[in-house]
Amino acid sequence: MTLSSSVFSILLLSGDSEIQNHFRQTFKDAAMTTAKDATALPRDAAKRTFDAVIIEAKPGMHNGSGGLPHHVDLSRTLVITGSKPVLKRASKFMQTIARAKGTVSDGAPAPMSLEDYVEWKMGDFVKGMRNGSGRNLHPMLISAIERPLITKALQETQGNQIQAAELLGLNRNTLRKKIQDLHIPVKRGRSARVREA
Repeated sequence: MTLSSSVFSILLLSGDSEIQNHFRQTFKDAAMTTAKDATALPRDAAKRTFDAVIIEAKPGMHNGSGGLPHHVDLSRTLVITGSKPVLKRASKFMQTIARAKGTVSDGAPAPMSLEDYVEWKMGDFVKGMRNGSGRNLHPMLISAIERPLITKALQETQGNQIQAAELLGLNRNTLRKKIQDLHIPVKRGRSARVREA
């Protein structure tokens, strides 16, 4: 999926053709201005505002400010500085931001897969748990995801546990045990009580 220039504008400062091609495959050329460094920018680019500035870190560059154009407003622009592998990973992050900001090139709302959304939301949580010497992260996260998933399935089926178990792909007894273990309140609709009786 590519994004139109009206949605997200990127300034890429890298002389590496592999990085440039990688970003061009992710974003349309019209959404991106590329240059070897800030001194090689076209004159019209110095007057434009960008949603993001991506700078390839070079040896001897102590921080991103050395390669940052002077006209960039840091309060309104995302700046990512890093090595080639970091910039390649950053393109996925950039897609997430661009999707949240706008639309895809055909004008439809930009979809974000459930996997992308969960990965995006869990990043800080996992990092925080690691920094805090967290343990047993897998069962904790599974429990945190399982409870709202079962609750939503029960809401969707008006409390009918047989239908909810089928929707979730679980055995009915397994679902009942999970409802008890996770302390999920079960509210049954009138039609669900008649069918289960």
